[in-house]
Amino acid sequence: MKSTERQRVIVERLMAAPRVGVAELVTATGASDMTVRRDLDYLAAQGVLKRVHGGAVAAMPSGVEPPFAARATADLGPKRAIARAAVAHLKDGETIVLDSGTTALEVAKLLRDRAVTVMPLSLQVAQELIDAPRVRLLLPGGEPRAGELALVGPLTLASLRALRFDVAVLSPCAFSLDAGMTAFDLGDAEVKQQAMAVATRSMVLADGAKWDRSALAYICPADRPELIITDSTAPEETRTLLAQRGVLVEVAEPTLEGLS
Repeated sequence: MKSTERQRVIVERLMAAPRVGVAELVTATGASDMTVRRDLDYLAAQGVLKRVHGGAVAAMPSGVEPPFAARATADLGPKRAIARAAVAHLKDGETIVLDSGTTALEVAKLLRDRAVTVMPLSLQVAQELIDAPRVRLLLPGGEPRAGELALVGPLTLASLRALRFDVAVLSPCAFSLDAGMTAFDLGDAEVKQQAMAVATRSMVLADGAKWDRSALAYICPADRPELIITDSTAPEETRTLLAQRGVLVEVAEPTLEGLS
């Protein structure tokens, strides 16, 4: 396969998935490991992708957020597995501040029959819990962001400051050792910071597609949360380094039920 053909395969795969690995590209192109790495380095120099450990991610601008509707149906297996693992760490009677985002929405679906108190940080999540029979639902004030319906602004921050929670369940837009937890929207980052400040413990949900990436707005250092739940596509080296810093990193595996 010629270099131009190999590079076309790489670009097509990055258009279909946010991350590609060297091993899968070797299989897809029939080229050697070294040849694939040279192709990735060439495309990175052209600004097409960003090299990460073991592969590459698409070079999406850090200020551009994919639409909620598109994210809601992407990688559902890992998101549902992460949500199940997160709910397993939540106890009946606890007070929870639940972030915006598609993985948080999957968590909300699993909390419907739990005896918990929840303050959702988006109208999407609030709608999922509005008629949950055992959930005590606390609605914050704030301004819903267009498309996302995540709540931001002074009223949301004031609502959070008035309360104390057992746990903050957060889902950042991007995550890396160097950049920490980041978000696409400045207001969203501020809300996430405040949620962590008013909770006794914090749990971060970040599927592998979010690792080794950064977005515009800084939230906190990578080792700030006590627990990070991810899937097996998250880079193992980064997971190991986080564990060495005292962060519990849990890998959730999708089930056949979660993939449907």
